[in-house]
Amino acid sequence: MGTALVLVHDADPSRGHRLVGSLRPALEAQGLTVVVGTAVGPSPLLTALPEPGTLRTLVVMGSGAAAHDDTVPWLGAELAYLRRAVDAGTPVLGVCFGGQALSRVLGGVVSEAPAGEHGFLDVETLDPALVPAGPWFEYHGDRFTVPPGAVEVAWTDRAVQAFTYGPHLGVQFHPEIDPGAFSAWEETWELTGPPPPEAAALVPGLRREIASRAPEAAAACARLVEAFLARASSEDEAVA
Repeated sequence: MGTALVLVHDADPSRGHRLVGSLRPALEAQGLTVVVGTAVGPSPLLTALPEPGTLRTLVVMGSGAAAHDDTVPWLGAELAYLRRAVDAGTPVLGVCFGGQALSRVLGGVVSEAPAGEHGFLDVETLDPALVPAGPWFEYHGDRFTVPPGAVEVAWTDRAVQAFTYGPHLGVQFHPEIDPGAFSAWEETWELTGPPPPEAAALVPGLRREIASRAPEAAAACARLVEAFLARASSEDEAVA
């Protein structure tokens, strides 16, 4: 048994646990103990983060914050922790904001996208065993570049969708999406303000589609996690 630390960006424990979505059962199916933590401030969630080298994997989730905005109070500490995980060789799975943060730590660039992506979209992929063509759920207005030395795995005409760097995988889409995760997003918007109008208008339809697609989305998430961890193990063996 190993530990998967999942970093969320919400101090509220109810929302924090729901934000993990279908990643929790996917990680548990691989024999991992899932611990939910946060670096955003005081919280009943784990805030004294363990040494990254003690983890089987680190998963960094999405956020309403921008990974390129250095005025975000907790961003510097989280990027430093992510850097330590990379240096320790702990496989990192970065999801949306987490993929952007991973790109930035590895020398990539995160910026506002000319146009966002919202809803279930197919992607072009060079490695369907790791990142199938989809459909994958998108909900983002920023994008990342492929870091130096990394390999672009998947993309759309608007944004890079996945890259690998050693055992690490950064994705722009949300493999974890399920009705519980989306409900946590909606609760956050009630506190912080709605998403941009073009995205907010889609929310009722997306809520229904997430519910109807939940079984297939969970299965896709499970396959992605299994492939990610298997690939990370292969990278470890190659280094050894």
